[in-house]
Amino acid sequence: MKENNQVVEKIKLLIMEAAKRSAFKVSKEEISIEHPQNREFGDYACNVAMNLARKEKANPKEIATKIVEEIKKEKNDLIEKVEVAGAGFINFYIKIEYLVKVAEDMNYESIFGDRLSEYGKGKKVVIDYSSPNIAKPFGIGHLRSTNIGQALYNLYKNLGWVTIGDNHLGDWGTQFGKLIVAIKKWADKDISEMDISDLEKLYVKFHKEAKEDESLVEEGREWFSKLEKGDKEAKEIWQKCVDISMQEFDRVYQMLGVSIDFAHGESFYEEMLPSVIKEVEKKGLVKVSQGAKVIEFKDMPVAMIEKSNGTTTYFTRDLAGIKYRMEEWNPDLFIYEVGADQILHFRQLFETAKMLGYEPSEGYHHVAHGLIRWKSGKFSTRKGDTIHLADVVEAAKKEAEAIANKSKVIKEMGEVEKEEMIEAVAIGAIKYSDLQSDPKKDIIFDWEQIMSLEGDSGPYLQYAYARCRSILEKSLLKENSKWSYKKEMIGEDEVKMLRELYRFEEKIVEAAERFSPSVLVEYLTSVARSFNEYYAKNKIIGSNVEELRLFVTQSTASVLSKGMAILGIKAIERM
Repeated sequence: MKENNQVVEKIKLLIMEAAKRSAFKVSKEEISIEHPQNREFGDYACNVAMNLARKEKANPKEIATKIVEEIKKEKNDLIEKVEVAGAGFINFYIKIEYLVKVAEDMNYESIFGDRLSEYGKGKKVVIDYSSPNIAKPFGIGHLRSTNIGQALYNLYKNLGWVTIGDNHLGDWGTQFGKLIVAIKKWADKDISEMDISDLEKLYVKFHKEAKEDESLVEEGREWFSKLEKGDKEAKEIWQKCVDISMQEFDRVYQMLGVSIDFAHGESFYEEMLPSVIKEVEKKGLVKVSQGAKVIEFKDMPVAMIEKSNGTTTYFTRDLAGIKYRMEEWNPDLFIYEVGADQILHFRQLFETAKMLGYEPSEGYHHVAHGLIRWKSGKFSTRKGDTIHLADVVEAAKKEAEAIANKSKVIKEMGEVEKEEMIEAVAIGAIKYSDLQSDPKKDIIFDWEQIMSLEGDSGPYLQYAYARCRSILEKSLLKENSKWSYKKEMIGEDEVKMLRELYRFEEKIVEAAERFSPSVLVEYLTSVARSFNEYYAKNKIIGSNVEELRLFVTQSTASVLSKGMAILGIKAIERM
C-alpha cells in the first residue's frame, strides 16, 4: 500500500532538506512521524533529532533546534508552526486553512473517494470470510468472521483495491457422514420438511449417542467416504442439507446487511483434489505415514492431505482453494478472516502454497480473530451449547424498542420507519460490540454488554449522526455547499474538531494496514464524543458564526456516515 499520508511525506521531505542544510544526513526511512498523545503538542511529532544525536554523538535538542530553524526559513502552505519540545522532539502544527480544506473535501464524495482510491490502485485482494458450517444455524461464533471480514472488504474497496469476497462454506467433511447417519436413524420427518434447527438437533444427538456407541463414528466415516465417491443417496441427503442451510444463511446475511461476492464451499473444489494431490507429490512434498499422505515441515507438525481410507481433508480443500483463486483471479493479497484456533493450519497452508509456487506479491495474511465464548469456555454445537445469531438480533431489537418508546421522536414516526430504525439500532449495537475489540482478543459473551445502547456503542455513533442531521435540517445550509469564512472566525473548539476530522483518511488506511476495523471504531467513537462536547459548549443555529459551525456539523456527519458505512452500521436520520 502507498504511503498512508501525503502530509507525512511532505513533512519528511522538509526534515530531510533542513537536516541537509544543517550538515546532517538522514534518509526518509529513518524518519518516524507520529501523532502526539497530547494534542497540545501539535498534529505531528518526530524524534529524528534523537536518532541523529546517537549517530553524531551530539546533543539532540541542539540538533532539533538547528533543523527547526532551517524549516522556518522555508515558506510552505502546510505548516503553521514548528517547535522543539522536551529533549529534542520536533512538533508540527498544520495550518488551519489546510485542515479546513481536508474537512471540506470529505463532504464531496468524488474528491474524497478519488483520493482514497489511489492507495490501492492496480491491486487486487481476495478476502475469505464468514464461512459458516452447513446444517448448523448461524451461531454467534460466526459473527466475528462475518463482521470483521465484511469491514475489511469495505476498507480495501474504499482504498481502491479490486476486492473479491469469497465465502468458504463448510459443506464437506466427515461431519456430513455423521449427519447422514443421524438422519437415517433418528429423523422423525422427511428431510424436505426439516429446517436448520432440525438438522442441528440431529447433529447434537449423533454426538450424544456416539459417546455410548463408538461404532457410530466409524459408520459416519463410511458414509462420508460414500459421499466423496458420489453415492446417489448420500449426495441427495447432503444436497438437501445444503439447500436448507443456504436459505437460513441468506436470511441472516440480509439481516446483517452483508453481501459476499462468491460462495465457494469446500465441495466446490472436490473435482480439483486429485490434481492438487498429484501436484504436491510431483514437488516431492508428500510422505506416507500409516497409509495416509502427509506433508512434513521443518518447524511444524505434519499436515495430512489424504487419509488412509482415501478421503481428503480440510487442508487439501483449502490448498485447492488457493490454486483456484490464483488461477481465476491472480490476487496481490490473500486475507483469511478465520478464528485463532486455525493459526497452525494457516501457517502450514501458506508454507505449502509457497512451496508449490503460489505466492502473491503482497503475500497471505490470516486475521486470527479470538472467540466469542462463555466465561466457562467456548461454544460447542456438538454439545448443543451455542447461541443462534437470530436470537441475539431479536433480543437486541426488543431492547432497542424499549428504549425508543421512551423518546419523543418515535411518536412522529410511521410504523415502517420505526421498524427500520429499531432494526438498524439493534444491528448497530451488535456489530459495534463485535468490531470495537482488536480481532485477536477473545470476547466474553455477555447479554447485558451486547445489548448496551449507551456509552461507547453503535447507537452512540448513530445518535451523534442523527443529531448532526437534525441540526442541518433546521438550517438553510445546502447539502455539500461551498462556504466562505474568515480565519479569525475559527475558535479553539472549531480547531479541535477540524484536527479530529482531519485524521479520518489515515485511520481508514491504518485500519486496513493493521487488518483491524477496531482502529476505525475507536476513531469514530472519538469523533462522536468530540462533537457531542462541541455541541454542548457551542450554540450552532443562530450564533454569529453559524455558517462555520454548520460546516463543522456537516463535515462531522459526513465522516460518521462514511465511517459507519465501512463498518456496516447504518446511519439513521432520526433517532
